[in-house]
Amino acid sequence: MKRIIIHWTAGVYYPNCVDLKHYHFLVDAQGNIHNGLFKPEDNENCSDGIYAQHTGGGNTGSIGVAMCGMFGYCSPDRIGKYPLTAIQCERTFCLIAKLVKKYNIVLSPNTVLTHYEFGKTHPNTSSFGKIDIVYLPPYKQVITNNIGSFIRNKVKWYLDKV
Repeated sequence: MKRIIIHWTAGVYYPNCVDLKHYHFLVDAQGNIHNGLFKPEDNENCSDGIYAQHTGGGNTGSIGVAMCGMFGYCSPDRIGKYPLTAIQCERTFCLIAKLVKKYNIVLSPNTVLTHYEFGKTHPNTSSFGKIDIVYLPPYKQVITNNIGSFIRNKVKWYLDKV
């Protein structure tokens, strides 16, 4: 596996059958981790059609990790009824640190990134324009263009603990 792409589901606080089909790991509002239907290794080769389809143009070699929530998000002033929770975010950052360690992924902006960051750097894919993750409700002070760096710094902190 070469990278981890971080998402929000744009749904409610718990994974549904569609979410489980599209992500390898999902973290609910209480911080519980749910395994998706596919293993990360299923995304080593996506030509067989049996893999987690989480990032248009970027599924091959990518682990999809999603936080459940953000249904109804429009802007930082209108976040909807299912904002991401602090425990959910922290458990996600810790999970990513464990995955980085398990799969020997070097922590960098090219290897641990949000779906939003992937879309920005791959404008000719269906990921271009995706808004996950452009806002982190528990960390309101972090602006959109710094969210990826913020997450990577959190992951680095957890890497020293796992």
